[in-house]
Amino acid sequence: MRKLMMGFLTTVAAILFATTANAAARWSCEGAEYVCGSSSRAASASSYEASEPKAARRANKQRVAKAVTEPDEKPARRAPRNVSNDTGGDSYSGKASYYWQPQALASGGRFNPNAYTAAHKTLPFGTRVRVTNQNNGQSVEVVINDRGPYIAGRIIDLSRAAAHAINMQGSGVVPVSMRVLGRG
Repeated sequence: MRKLMMGFLTTVAAILFATTANAAARWSCEGAEYVCGSSSRAASASSYEASEPKAARRANKQRVAKAVTEPDEKPARRAPRNVSNDTGGDSYSGKASYYWQPQALASGGRFNPNAYTAAHKTLPFGTRVRVTNQNNGQSVEVVINDRGPYIAGRIIDLSRAAAHAINMQGSGVVPVSMRVLGRG
């Protein structure tokens, strides 16, 4: 049995070696030597110098320097973000969803779907928020204890109990307005 196993391992090693050797023979690199695996920096610099004229290298350096120092377009402006403070009063509007799956919370602990809690991307943990369903005018007060939602357009994820309190369970996602009430 031992001889059979040794013979099998030898055959597998020979096949792997042959496959690797064939792959290495077919592999080629189109880039500079320092990218393709040259061992010396001097060798790679000399082959680079020989392959590209000085004027072309200088123009490339200037183009890169310009791109770094002078962007062609102004960056897109972001919409101002309401930053909450402990005094409360900030208002948001957008869409709300809800979740009920047992999971770990970003604030630590486990998710309780029967508690009046919610997830928000930026509000501090422990912040009290009043969420109003704009479809029916019902509102609920929740405490932020998790992070999310991570879907564009959604501003808050409510627990199952909070979603039930504002009659949004049948819809899944509803337009809401949200007002920060304060901490704890």
